[in-house]
Amino acid sequence: MTTPVALTIAGSDSSGGAGIQADLKTFAAFGVYGASVITALTAQNTQGVRGVHPVPADFVTAQLEAVFDDLDVSAVKIGMVAELDIVKAIASNLSRRAPDHVVLDPVMVATSDDRLLSPDAVKCLRDDLMPRATLITPNLPEAAALLEEDVAASEAAIADQGRRLLALGARAVLIKGGHGKGAESIDYLFTQDGVTALPAPRIATKNTHGTGCSLSSAIAAGLAKGETLEQAVRHAKTWISAAIAAADRISVGKGHGPIHHFHRFD
Repeated sequence: MTTPVALTIAGSDSSGGAGIQADLKTFAAFGVYGASVITALTAQNTQGVRGVHPVPADFVTAQLEAVFDDLDVSAVKIGMVAELDIVKAIASNLSRRAPDHVVLDPVMVATSDDRLLSPDAVKCLRDDLMPRATLITPNLPEAAALLEEDVAASEAAIADQGRRLLALGARAVLIKGGHGKGAESIDYLFTQDGVTALPAPRIATKNTHGTGCSLSSAIAAGLAKGETLEQAVRHAKTWISAAIAAADRISVGKGHGPIHHFHRFD
Protein backbone atom coordinates (compact mmCIF):
# COMPACT_ATOMS: atom_id res chain seq x y z
CA MET A 1 0.00 0.00 0.00
CA THR A 2 1.33 3.43 -0.96
CA THR A 3 1.77 5.83 1.95
CA PRO A 4 0.32 9.27 1.16
CA VAL A 5 2.93 12.00 1.69
CA ALA A 6 2.23 15.69 2.15
CA LEU A 7 4.87 18.42 2.33
CA THR A 8 4.49 21.62 4.31
CA ILE A 9 6.57 24.65 3.35
CA ALA A 10 6.18 27.12 6.19
CA GLY A 11 7.66 28.80 9.24
CA SER A 12 8.37 27.18 12.59
CA ASP A 13 6.23 28.20 15.58
CA SER A 14 8.25 27.73 18.76
CA SER A 15 5.04 27.40 20.80
CA GLY A 16 3.84 24.54 18.59
CA GLY A 17 0.37 25.84 17.77
CA ALA A 18 0.77 27.08 14.21
CA GLY A 19 3.13 26.84 11.25
CA ILE A 20 5.18 23.71 10.60
CA GLN A 21 4.22 22.17 13.94
CA ALA A 22 0.48 22.59 13.37
CA ASP A 23 0.80 21.30 9.81
CA LEU A 24 2.57 18.11 10.87
CA LYS A 25 0.03 17.51 13.63
CA THR A 26 -2.76 17.94 11.10
CA PHE A 27 -1.18 15.54 8.61
CA ALA A 28 -0.81 12.99 11.42
CA ALA A 29 -4.45 13.46 12.46
CA PHE A 30 -5.48 12.59 8.89
CA GLY A 31 -3.19 9.57 8.61
CA VAL A 32 -0.82 11.24 6.14
CA TYR A 33 2.98 11.18 6.39
CA GLY A 34 4.29 14.72 6.76
CA ALA A 35 7.54 16.19 5.45
CA SER A 36 8.62 19.79 6.01
CA VAL A 37 10.64 22.63 4.54
CA ILE A 38 11.21 25.44 7.03
CA THR A 39 11.21 28.99 5.64
CA ALA A 40 11.67 30.89 8.90
CA LEU A 41 12.22 30.42 12.61
CA THR A 42 9.95 32.41 14.87
CA ALA A 43 10.27 33.18 18.54
CA GLN A 44 6.65 33.21 19.60
CA ASN A 45 4.13 31.97 22.09
CA THR A 46 0.37 32.17 22.49
CA GLN A 47 0.67 35.90 23.29
CA GLY A 48 2.57 37.06 20.23
CA VAL A 49 5.56 36.92 17.92
CA ARG A 50 8.80 38.17 19.46
CA GLY A 51 11.10 37.64 16.52
CA VAL A 52 11.38 36.18 13.03
CA HIS A 53 14.58 34.74 11.54
CA PRO A 54 14.17 33.87 7.85
CA VAL A 55 16.03 30.85 6.50
CA PRO A 56 18.40 31.73 3.62
CA ALA A 57 16.73 31.09 0.28
CA ASP A 58 19.48 28.73 -0.89
CA PHE A 59 18.90 26.54 2.16
CA VAL A 60 15.14 26.54 1.51
CA THR A 61 16.04 25.25 -1.97
CA ALA A 62 18.33 22.61 -0.45
CA GLN A 63 15.49 21.36 1.76
CA LEU A 64 13.11 21.23 -1.20
CA GLU A 65 15.61 19.31 -3.29
CA ALA A 66 16.26 16.82 -0.50
CA VAL A 67 12.56 16.09 -0.02
CA PHE A 68 11.58 15.86 -3.69
CA ASP A 69 14.62 13.79 -4.63
CA ASP A 70 13.55 11.04 -2.23
CA LEU A 71 9.88 11.25 -1.24
CA ASP A 72 6.85 10.75 -3.47
CA VAL A 73 5.03 13.95 -2.48
CA SER A 74 1.31 13.84 -3.28
CA ALA A 75 0.39 17.33 -2.06
CA VAL A 76 2.17 20.50 -0.97
CA LYS A 77 0.92 23.06 1.52
CA ILE A 78 2.59 26.49 1.52
CA GLY A 79 2.23 28.77 4.52
CA MET A 80 4.54 31.51 5.78
CA VAL A 81 7.12 32.40 3.13
CA ALA A 82 8.63 35.46 4.89
CA GLU A 83 10.71 37.10 2.15
CA LEU A 84 10.90 37.77 -1.57
CA ASP A 85 13.92 35.53 -2.23
CA ILE A 86 12.21 32.64 -0.46
CA VAL A 87 9.06 33.05 -2.56
CA LYS A 88 11.20 33.00 -5.71
CA ALA A 89 13.04 29.87 -4.56
CA ILE A 90 9.78 28.02 -3.84
CA ALA A 91 8.18 29.09 -7.13
CA SER A 92 11.24 28.00 -9.12
CA ASN A 93 11.38 24.58 -7.46
CA LEU A 94 7.66 23.89 -7.79
CA SER A 95 7.79 24.90 -11.44
CA ARG A 96 10.37 22.15 -12.06
CA ARG A 97 8.82 19.52 -9.79
CA ALA A 98 5.18 20.16 -10.78
CA PRO A 99 3.48 18.42 -7.83
CA ASP A 100 -0.12 17.34 -8.45
CA HIS A 101 -1.59 19.52 -5.72
CA VAL A 102 -0.49 22.79 -4.12
CA VAL A 103 -2.53 24.44 -1.35
CA LEU A 104 -1.36 28.01 -0.80
CA ASP A 105 -2.29 29.71 2.46
CA PRO A 106 -1.19 33.33 1.89
CA VAL A 107 -0.07 33.94 5.47
CA MET A 108 0.48 37.65 6.02
CA VAL A 109 -0.62 38.33 9.58
CA ALA A 110 -0.66 36.10 12.68
CA THR A 111 -3.68 35.71 14.96
CA SER A 112 -1.92 38.20 17.26
CA ASP A 113 -1.86 40.79 14.39
CA ASP A 114 1.92 40.48 13.94
CA ARG A 115 2.95 40.85 10.28
CA LEU A 116 4.58 37.69 8.89
CA LEU A 117 5.13 38.58 5.21
CA SER A 118 7.27 41.43 3.95
CA PRO A 119 5.41 43.81 1.59
CA ASP A 120 7.80 43.26 -1.33
CA ALA A 121 7.02 39.53 -1.30
CA VAL A 122 3.26 39.95 -1.77
CA LYS A 123 3.44 40.74 -5.50
CA CYS A 124 5.74 37.78 -6.17
CA LEU A 125 3.43 35.48 -4.20
CA ARG A 126 0.49 36.73 -6.24
CA ASP A 127 2.25 36.51 -9.61
CA ASP A 128 4.48 33.44 -9.22
CA LEU A 129 2.91 31.14 -6.61
CA MET A 130 -0.83 31.64 -7.03
CA PRO A 131 -0.91 30.44 -10.66
CA ARG A 132 0.70 27.15 -9.53
CA ALA A 133 -1.89 26.55 -6.81
CA THR A 134 -4.66 24.00 -6.81
CA LEU A 135 -6.27 26.13 -4.12
CA ILE A 136 -5.52 29.34 -2.24
CA THR A 137 -7.04 29.83 1.22
CA PRO A 138 -7.04 33.52 2.21
CA ASN A 139 -9.07 34.85 5.10
CA LEU A 140 -11.04 38.06 4.55
CA PRO A 141 -8.14 40.46 5.34
CA GLU A 142 -5.72 38.41 3.22
CA ALA A 143 -8.11 38.34 0.26
CA ALA A 144 -8.37 42.12 0.46
CA ALA A 145 -4.58 42.51 0.77
CA LEU A 146 -3.98 40.35 -2.30
CA LEU A 147 -6.30 42.63 -4.27
CA GLU A 148 -5.01 45.81 -2.55
CA GLU A 149 -8.44 46.93 -1.41
CA ASP A 150 -10.71 47.10 1.64
CA VAL A 151 -11.92 44.00 3.47
CA ALA A 152 -15.17 42.70 2.01
CA ALA A 153 -18.10 43.55 4.29
CA SER A 154 -20.94 41.77 2.46
CA GLU A 155 -21.61 38.49 0.72
CA ALA A 156 -21.69 40.29 -2.63
CA ALA A 157 -18.29 41.88 -1.98
CA ILE A 158 -16.83 38.51 -0.95
CA ALA A 159 -18.19 36.96 -4.15
CA ASP A 160 -16.63 39.74 -6.23
CA GLN A 161 -13.23 39.35 -4.56
CA GLY A 162 -13.37 35.57 -4.89
CA ARG A 163 -14.03 35.72 -8.62
CA ARG A 164 -11.22 38.22 -9.17
CA LEU A 165 -8.76 36.15 -7.12
CA LEU A 166 -9.71 33.11 -9.18
CA ALA A 167 -8.90 35.10 -12.32
CA LEU A 168 -5.31 35.54 -11.07
CA GLY A 169 -4.58 31.91 -11.93
CA ALA A 170 -5.29 29.51 -9.06
CA ARG A 171 -7.60 26.61 -9.91
CA ALA A 172 -9.79 27.39 -6.89
CA VAL A 173 -10.13 29.94 -4.08
CA LEU A 174 -11.42 29.36 -0.55
CA ILE A 175 -12.18 32.63 1.25
CA LYS A 176 -12.42 31.87 4.95
CA GLY A 177 -15.09 33.60 6.99
CA GLY A 178 -13.59 33.36 10.45
CA HIS A 179 -12.99 37.12 10.57
CA GLY A 180 -16.62 37.83 9.70
CA LYS A 181 -19.56 38.40 11.99
CA GLY A 182 -22.79 36.61 12.76
CA ALA A 183 -23.84 33.30 14.21
CA GLU A 184 -22.20 31.34 11.38
CA SER A 185 -18.68 31.30 10.04
CA ILE A 186 -19.12 30.87 6.29
CA ASP A 187 -16.28 29.87 3.99
CA TYR A 188 -16.78 30.33 0.24
CA LEU A 189 -15.23 27.95 -2.31
CA PHE A 190 -14.81 29.47 -5.77
CA THR A 191 -14.07 27.29 -8.79
CA GLN A 192 -14.63 27.65 -12.53
CA ASP A 193 -17.98 25.91 -11.95
CA GLY A 194 -19.25 28.52 -9.48
CA VAL A 195 -19.28 29.24 -5.75
CA THR A 196 -20.17 26.96 -2.83
CA ALA A 197 -20.97 28.32 0.64
CA LEU A 198 -19.71 26.21 3.55
CA PRO A 199 -21.32 27.39 6.79
CA ALA A 200 -20.50 26.28 10.32
CA PRO A 201 -21.60 27.61 13.73
CA ARG A 202 -19.31 30.38 15.00
CA ILE A 203 -17.63 29.12 18.18
CA ALA A 204 -16.90 31.44 21.09
CA THR A 205 -13.32 30.71 22.14
CA LYS A 206 -10.03 32.61 22.27
CA ASN A 207 -8.14 29.40 21.48
CA THR A 208 -7.87 29.66 17.71
CA HIS A 209 -4.09 29.81 17.24
CA GLY A 210 -3.10 27.93 14.09
CA THR A 211 -6.61 27.65 12.64
CA GLY A 212 -5.67 28.84 9.15
CA CYS A 213 -2.50 26.76 8.99
CA SER A 214 -4.35 23.66 10.10
CA LEU A 215 -7.28 24.08 7.70
CA SER A 216 -5.04 24.39 4.65
CA SER A 217 -3.00 21.40 5.84
CA ALA A 218 -6.16 19.35 6.34
CA ILE A 219 -7.16 20.11 2.75
CA ALA A 220 -3.69 19.13 1.51
CA ALA A 221 -3.94 15.89 3.49
CA GLY A 222 -7.25 15.05 1.84
CA LEU A 223 -5.82 15.73 -1.61
CA ALA A 224 -2.79 13.57 -0.79
CA LYS A 225 -5.19 10.71 0.01
CA GLY A 226 -6.89 11.05 -3.37
CA GLU A 227 -9.98 13.04 -2.45
CA THR A 228 -11.48 15.51 -4.90
CA LEU A 229 -10.98 19.17 -4.08
CA GLU A 230 -14.54 19.63 -2.84
CA GLN A 231 -14.36 16.47 -0.74
CA ALA A 232 -11.05 17.59 0.79
CA VAL A 233 -12.40 21.06 1.58
CA ARG A 234 -15.62 19.73 3.13
CA HIS A 235 -13.81 17.14 5.26
CA ALA A 236 -11.26 19.75 6.38
CA LYS A 237 -14.02 22.22 7.28
CA THR A 238 -15.79 19.60 9.41
CA TRP A 239 -12.54 18.64 11.12
CA ILE A 240 -11.40 22.21 11.83
CA SER A 241 -14.81 23.13 13.26
CA ALA A 242 -14.57 20.20 15.67
CA ALA A 243 -10.96 21.09 16.53
CA ILE A 244 -12.01 24.65 17.42
CA ALA A 245 -15.00 23.40 19.41
CA ALA A 246 -12.66 21.13 21.40
CA ALA A 247 -9.97 23.79 21.90
CA ASP A 248 -11.06 24.65 25.43
CA ARG A 249 -10.57 21.01 26.47
CA ILE A 250 -6.82 21.61 26.45
CA SER A 251 -5.01 24.38 28.32
CA VAL A 252 -1.87 25.76 26.66
CA GLY A 253 -0.37 29.20 27.31
CA LYS A 254 -1.81 32.45 28.56
CA GLY A 255 -2.97 33.99 25.28
CA HIS A 256 -4.58 32.63 22.13
CA GLY A 257 -4.18 28.90 22.73
CA PRO A 258 -4.08 26.28 19.97
CA ILE A 259 -6.94 24.31 18.52
CA HIS A 260 -7.21 20.63 19.53
CA HIS A 261 -5.62 18.78 16.60
CA PHE A 262 -6.24 15.34 18.10
CA HIS A 263 -9.80 15.82 19.34
CA ARG A 264 -10.86 12.63 17.54
CA PHE A 265 -8.69 10.59 19.89
CA ASP A 266 -9.88 11.97 23.23
